[in-house]
Amino acid sequence: MPLTRPAILLFGLNLLDALLTIIWVRSGVATESNQLMASLLDIGNAPFLIVKVAIGAVAAVVIMRWGSRPIARYGLAVALAVYIGLMGIHLFTGLSAFGYIATDLARGANDPVVGFFSATAVVLSRLF
Repeated sequence: MPLTRPAILLFGLNLLDALLTIIWVRSGVATESNQLMASLLDIGNAPFLIVKVAIGAVAAVVIMRWGSRPIARYGLAVALAVYIGLMGIHLFTGLSAFGYIATDLARGANDPVVGFFSATAVVLSRLF
């Protein structure tokens, strides 16, 4: 089974992550936790975006080219899981930025994983 669609999905999530990161960092809502990417973002949006998109494109091409190998499938599954988790963090960052959830709750005492699960619990408790 070719991995073209999942590879394109991974690239799309990578691009969305880059754009949301630029929005949150430039608006002062969040900081870039990857120091290498943070230094590129300090230089400007274009260098950050170029490097981020290039990394995503190389990953997508490698996955499409060698997608028949089991390691490529496992790597794709892990990468998609990570990016889906990042989209959850971006979601809660946005909810916090627009005042739907408390900023301290979304930050989770400076731990994004704790913040993600804490905010998820609060949102779910409000829904049910």
